[in-house]
Amino acid sequence: MPVAIITGASKGLGRALAEALAARGWDLVLDARTAEVLRETAAGLEATHGTRVRALPGDVTDAGHRAELVAAAWKLGGVDLLVSNASALGAEPLLRLEGLPLEGLRRALEVNVVAALGLVKEALPLLRAAEAGAVIAVSSDAAAEAYETWGGYGASKAALDQLAAVLGEEEPGLRVWAVDPGDMATDLYAAAVPDDDDPRPAPAGVVPAFLRLLDERPASGRYAAPSLLVEGR
Repeated sequence: MPVAIITGASKGLGRALAEALAARGWDLVLDARTAEVLRETAAGLEATHGTRVRALPGDVTDAGHRAELVAAAWKLGGVDLLVSNASALGAEPLLRLEGLPLEGLRRALEVNVVAALGLVKEALPLLRAAEAGAVIAVSSDAAAEAYETWGGYGASKAALDQLAAVLGEEEPGLRVWAVDPGDMATDLYAAAVPDDDDPRPAPAGVVPAFLRLLDERPASGRYAAPSLLVEGR
């Protein structure tokens, strides 16, 4: 069966995507920092879908942890899909650039960019060996649009988009997609803008856009989930 590594998989979009892949028979290696929640997620997926799920709590900025994720996937059969979904905001709640702590910006860059590239580098031999290796970098509309207080986070996601674009050029045998999932009701968004009570769609609602990429394997590039959902109707 195909094997996916998903970071930030204990809740939100990462968990919803893990659920959808498990329902399709994928084996999974899941990462998150909250060990108890991650293990509960993994146990539920195994019990419901009968797939093999390995839960490895840790911090993606730790090179040793990234190596453990890839080693766990290798034991399951390889790496067919790598999803960099773990994200850091840089400040909670978000702040204007004049008040953004530089250590917060460094954290966002380390999690959202440096760790994502580090995991790709670790997994690249297995991705190349896969029949249809793919990388998904979870981006944001803040990477392409200027929103007040979203400067640090948006800059990190813009850098992630560029890394994904270059990786797609350098690895023509893979598919490398940067995906803007659009607005979602997640803990990350609630931490970013705690006073915003406007309703937003559940992460599960955008998962079909990610599945469409896996099914149709369009060219490497940047995609917006809402557009994929509309075009797929």
